[in-house]
Amino acid sequence: MKEFLGKSVSKGIAIGNMKYMAPKHPTVNKVTIQDTEAEIARFEAAKKEAISDLQKLYQSAVLKVGKQHAAIFDIHAMLLEDINFNNSIVEMISNQKVNAEYAVWTAGERLVGMFAGMEDDSFQAKSADIKDISERVIRILQGADASNEFGDEPVILLAEVLSPSETVQMDKENILSFVIRYGSAGSHTAILARTMEIPALVGVEFDAGDSGHLCVVDGYEGKLIVDPDEEVLKTYRSKKQADDESKSLLMELKGKENITKSGRKIRLYANIGKPEDLDSVFQNDADGIGLFRSEFLFLDKTDYPTEDEQFEAYKKVVESMDGKKVIIRTMDIGADKQVDYFHLDKEDNPALGCRAIRICLSRPEIFKTQLRAIYRASAYGNLSIMYPMIISEEEVIKIKEISRSVRDELIAEGFPIGKVEEGIMIETPAAAIISDKLAQMVDFFSIGTNDLSQYTLAIDRGNDKLDEFFDPYHPALFHLIQMVIENGHKAGIWVGICGELGADTQMTATFIKMGIDELSVAPGAVLSVRKAIRETE
Repeated sequence: MKEFLGKSVSKGIAIGNMKYMAPKHPTVNKVTIQDTEAEIARFEAAKKEAISDLQKLYQSAVLKVGKQHAAIFDIHAMLLEDINFNNSIVEMISNQKVNAEYAVWTAGERLVGMFAGMEDDSFQAKSADIKDISERVIRILQGADASNEFGDEPVILLAEVLSPSETVQMDKENILSFVIRYGSAGSHTAILARTMEIPALVGVEFDAGDSGHLCVVDGYEGKLIVDPDEEVLKTYRSKKQADDESKSLLMELKGKENITKSGRKIRLYANIGKPEDLDSVFQNDADGIGLFRSEFLFLDKTDYPTEDEQFEAYKKVVESMDGKKVIIRTMDIGADKQVDYFHLDKEDNPALGCRAIRICLSRPEIFKTQLRAIYRASAYGNLSIMYPMIISEEEVIKIKEISRSVRDELIAEGFPIGKVEEGIMIETPAAAIISDKLAQMVDFFSIGTNDLSQYTLAIDRGNDKLDEFFDPYHPALFHLIQMVIENGHKAGIWVGICGELGADTQMTATFIKMGIDELSVAPGAVLSVRKAIRETE
């Protein structure tokens, strides 16, 4: 019996035989060519074929994982049409007289490196998107077969890494679990695993030679157990049965109110990073969206997104929620979310540097464009705005002046605008301590416990070497949370939590006792938090 540890990205228990899928990456050699026009034509033909393939994949994916997750293939097609990406390839072929395969690979690797260097899981996942489309074009240029063969028996799939297209083309009925050596919680494989409600692990240093052996995947403790003995197998079969029964009971909570035994109703919203996450919001029956991370629009680009591009994305989400609350957080660029075209200075400590609202206030033209798009989208549903990384009253005054000017401009131009609540995130100790004053200036507070704990404890939450010192239940943090709730209520505004601590069902009763009005969690955590709310007095 062997045991391997990894990071769980989808909960659950799986028992079955393993199948290792060896990576199929094309080999690219640099070749000098003479006829650059013919080589560019080769590239254009391969790109056209790749886009056609992606359109077919989209249709297949809609049936398997729904329109929202299938949209990744529309995004891939858009990336293939990106002017900067295409120009860099064409210029390399023309100027360096290199073959199309090498030019595509080089241009792709530049973007892969940019995204892979970010600490945020959801943005690291973008590197897989770029690699996927680059390799697709290269395989077409080389005339290679990209298909993978799977048998008819359900298996636990082992892989070094899985691209979005590889993941979607798999038969869901025959995949019991994913175990990936390289990956993140924001990868498409992880998202699909959660959509399929099967356990998945990433960061597992498995032995590919164990392919075909019986194993257990523990998606709660992040374990892969190969060749389990009878006692372990018996234990996990019991756990799986209990797990299946528990999931069935949670499904019965769909459509039920988030109400305590004493009759207090709590708003239960979902956090999303992009429109593709909407399917999971609907599947898990969230009351609304408590945190829409708008920076995905900036990180997917090679230049600033236009007002219309942002408007269409916000409008899509707001309309899809059909009157339910959607809270858009203005862009939180900086720190671990670097974007080349922002040309931010290198900082020794970016978590304490130029990020989020500090960029918006120092570059008001970018901020105004985003606010114009958000306010235009407000005419299509129930939309609110919240501003991150606030530390002072002066910042809120400046924000409201800019917001007011944007609204006046749009009204003068004839754009309809809905009624929009404006709130701030409380994620710095400074904001928490002066929350009595800030509460007089806004419509709501949303407590970002991830950053608030980081700044309160002076511990980088991305540094795993400090895990032993990090205490998510530190009394100082809860003192600040209680202070914020009380100050918000004194001013007559509602207060929510949108950090990871909000999904901790051990703390649900405590937060309700403290007076919290709203909890916004990952879509997959909605039903378990609903259960905890309904079990609280």
